[in-house]
Amino acid sequence: MKTENALGTFDAILQGHTPAIRETAVALRRLVARIYPTSIETPRNGDGCITYGIGPRKMIHTFAYIMPFGDHVNLGFFQGTKISDPNGLLEGTGKAARHVKLRSAGDVSSTGLKALIEASILERRISCGETSKFMKPP
Repeated sequence: MKTENALGTFDAILQGHTPAIRETAVALRRLVARIYPTSIETPRNGDGCITYGIGPRKMIHTFAYIMPFGDHVNLGFFQGTKISDPNGLLEGTGKAARHVKLRSAGDVSSTGLKALIEASILERRISCGETSKFMKPP
C-alpha cells in the first residue's frame, strides 16, 4: 500500500483516541492492505479520516475510508448504495454513502467486511473505466 501524507498522517488522525479505537483502526487498515495491497492510502487530517482508493482522488477513486469516533470506528463507502450488502452491515441514510460501525478490533474479522470492501473496489474500478480484471481485485 502506498501512503500519501500530504494531507496528514494516520497517527495524527488517531491521536487522542482510546487504545481500543486505535486498535480497531489499525486492524481495518491491515484488512484493507491485505485485500488490496496496491491501494492508495490518504490520511486527511482536515476530514478526520483515512481514505483508500484505486488512485489518489477522494471522491472518484476512494473505495473505503476509516473514520474514528469516540466509541467506534466507521468503515465507510462513499458509493455504499451501489454495493451489495448480503449481511446487512451497512448503515446510513444519505444519497450514496454508507458505513459500518466497529466497536472493537475483534469486529474487523467479520466475513461481511471483506465482501463489502471487495464489492466497493470492484464498483470503483468499473466506475473509473477499468475494463480488465473485473472479477477480483488484485
